[in-house]
Amino acid sequence: MIVEEIMRTNVAKLTPTNSIADALRLMEAKRIRHIPIINSEEHLVGLVTAAGLRDVTPSIFHANEHLEDLQKPIDSIMKKDVISGHPLDFVEEVAGLFYEHKISCLPITKDGKLVGIITETDLLRTMVELTGAHQPGSQIEIKVPNIAGILSDISAIFRNRNANILSVLVYPDKKDDRFKILVIRVQMMNPVQLIHDLKEAGHHVLWPNLPGISI
Repeated sequence: MIVEEIMRTNVAKLTPTNSIADALRLMEAKRIRHIPIINSEEHLVGLVTAAGLRDVTPSIFHANEHLEDLQKPIDSIMKKDVISGHPLDFVEEVAGLFYEHKISCLPITKDGKLVGIITETDLLRTMVELTGAHQPGSQIEIKVPNIAGILSDISAIFRNRNANILSVLVYPDKKDDRFKILVIRVQMMNPVQLIHDLKEAGHHVLWPNLPGISI
């Protein structure tokens, strides 16, 4: 999946000459936490976040003090070293940027111009949809040797039970790099027979570890 499929294109934005008060009003009106800042050519030049605004605005206990600060231009407080993405980036790569740089949003640009934005909420919703976690079903975790063709062997067992696979995640076994863990979501509410078949075929089912079915 690429970014273009999940990014928001109706982006609330401001220019560097807008005031801090403008940013506060826009965030409240749109119920957002990030505002990309663009120049006259719609090129991304900065980013203002709710956290950044909290650092420069008076607290509720001093609401009437230093009101002149709210009239300062956004240019004086915006983050100028902004990480951005492209509409054709893969969502998985974007998730890596969020994790590596500890960011909460990613403006999306094309030819330097702002064309969209992705937030943590957008990314989380997409990951839920990709994994099928929002659909009724069961999750099965299997420890398998890290060799070619193993996924095909596992899939054949699911196919024999007419079990519809919703998603497959693969991650390394942290204790032994000779193995990996398959996390499979299947459209089946009672996977007892499927788990039995997996174990009969010699596979190590980590979850669910059902009573009465030996590993």
